[in-house]
Amino acid sequence: MITRVFSVRVWAPVGVLTSLAYCVHQRRVARAETPGAPGQRPVDRSLLELKMVQVVFRHGARSPLKPLPREQAEWNLQLLEVPPQTQFDYTVTNLAGGLKPHSPFDSQYRKTVLKGGMFAGQLTNVGMQQMFALGQRLRKSYVEDIPFLSPTFNPLEVFVRSTNIYRNLESTRCLLAGLFQSQKEGPIVIHTDEASSEVLYPNYQNCWSLQERTKGRRQAACLQPGISEDLQKVKEGMGIASNDGVDFLSLLDNVAAEQVHSLPSCPTLRRFAQMIEQRAVDTALYVMQREDRESLQMAVGPFLHILESNLRKVMDPATAPGKTRKLYLYAAHDVTLMPLLIILGIFDHKWPPFAVDLTMELYQHRESKEWFVQLYYRGEASLKVGVGVRWHDPQSPFWKQRSKLVSELERAPVRESQAVSSSPTSVCTICVTLELSPGSSP
Repeated sequence: MITRVFSVRVWAPVGVLTSLAYCVHQRRVARAETPGAPGQRPVDRSLLELKMVQVVFRHGARSPLKPLPREQAEWNLQLLEVPPQTQFDYTVTNLAGGLKPHSPFDSQYRKTVLKGGMFAGQLTNVGMQQMFALGQRLRKSYVEDIPFLSPTFNPLEVFVRSTNIYRNLESTRCLLAGLFQSQKEGPIVIHTDEASSEVLYPNYQNCWSLQERTKGRRQAACLQPGISEDLQKVKEGMGIASNDGVDFLSLLDNVAAEQVHSLPSCPTLRRFAQMIEQRAVDTALYVMQREDRESLQMAVGPFLHILESNLRKVMDPATAPGKTRKLYLYAAHDVTLMPLLIILGIFDHKWPPFAVDLTMELYQHRESKEWFVQLYYRGEASLKVGVGVRWHDPQSPFWKQRSKLVSELERAPVRESQAVSSSPTSVCTICVTLELSPGSSP
């Protein structure tokens, strides 16, 4: 259903990461056509040295962003009690290390009080436990099974960035508490950005170009064949008027939150829960317009550039010591992960759940000095991407063609993920640099 989005045109402008995606696609095709091709030699994992890990994760379980009409669930304040093991002190700064920016989203959420007393979009103790468990899994992988990270938090090893939304900041706290058992050797600083220039989610509100390209698509999605009939069926079962603005995205937001907290839900929501998720995915894909490569570039291209920049610094022998970190953590959202998964070719057509993670490991071969990558989604190695995919494989058709291009990303004045910039760049300016001129894609 989404195969056309995996075209070369989507991958072309995002450099090394999309070179990987194209290589994976080519290898998958090659395996299907000529299984066991003699030119593909296995890689001895014992000769691979882990150099860097990047983790992009969604926040933990929260209250709904907007209640549904005739909703039954009660969001009691007891759900906000903090589990003791998740306590961990931290400081929030802007990307330059200055004062924490204002959060317009949190101000807006506080205007919506749900039945039971909670605000909209608040992280619950269920979500805190989820994030603590994710931290424990990362600890097992990178502290216990492989002695890659120090057992206590070390700011020289770990860089942390989050969207400037309280549930994400608190989710990051809980993850770090699980990863480092609430032990630290230095201050924990979580870097955030202004909402006007945030790139850790598709910035529909502040990116004029993205806003224009996607205008009206969410409403139009509700009118598409199949989606329209199913939406009407759910609304009738719930006794909701057809013109109240409820769509599958808002339905999923509520049913997912109620299910993970084991709260009593509307019988219609329970009965159609699986269909609601599927149609929410269909709606999101319609909004993104799977063939609209420019919208995908604007949605997550700037963030992909940050991830690529981190990789390049590690791979560059000229990078000075102390200019990179072993671990990069990015607290993002479901709307961040979905286009990322699509571009990387590992989207499973399921809505990214609470506390889900996309982990990227970078390895170097001890003898050949080649670079390799392993992607994990939800803690499982991707079936399409694995160790053995070379970053700079000279035989890659994509790499041969890319060498003829001058990547706009490499010349774009995009801020680095570290807190070193003092001149913010607007999202639309970044988006413009991501667009390929007509006929420039391979």
